[in-house]
Amino acid sequence: MNWNRWIRQTHRWLSMAFTLAIIVTGIAVVRGKYTNRLGLMAVAVLALLFFTGLYLFVLPYAVKWRSQRRAGST
Repeated sequence: MNWNRWIRQTHRWLSMAFTLAIIVTGIAVVRGKYTNRLGLMAVAVLALLFFTGLYLFVLPYAVKWRSQRRAGST
């Protein structure tokens, strides 16, 4: 599996983990058993989701930039 595909798959799994973390946090708030540790779990997953999403967002621009540099150097 190549690097880009691995990042994309990781991003998909992280989105599912984030959704689950938000649901668990919501249930804990309703039951009155919310802890900061529980909230940080969702934030940690969100941070990883941000970085993989940022990579996927920049990827097409980086490919375009690289192809223009190669075309200019030949």
